[in-house]
Amino acid sequence: MGFQIGGAILEFVVLSILQRGDTYGYEITQQVRKILDVSETSLYPALRRLQKGGLLTTYAQPWQGRNRRYYSLTDEGHALLAQHIREWQQFKRDMDELLEG
Repeated sequence: MGFQIGGAILEFVVLSILQRGDTYGYEITQQVRKILDVSETSLYPALRRLQKGGLLTTYAQPWQGRNRRYYSLTDEGHALLAQHIREWQQFKRDMDELLEG
């Protein structure tokens, strides 16, 4: 049995991936799938929400005769990621305390 993954966790994972550097949608999908069971139909709307919210920007790069859309964190994206990291660390401490009794 797996845990239900909400949109906030998916967005947190995407922001975490992009903190390492700009990358394109397919690569983001592959990295997300290493830790979450999500489909492209979930991921691309999340990328659009993050972009629309001012957390990501995009740009095109030519690759093998076509353009790839690359995603990049904005300053607001970096700030939200830092907030998510703090919240995750607190959640982890709380869960560890609960489980360890």
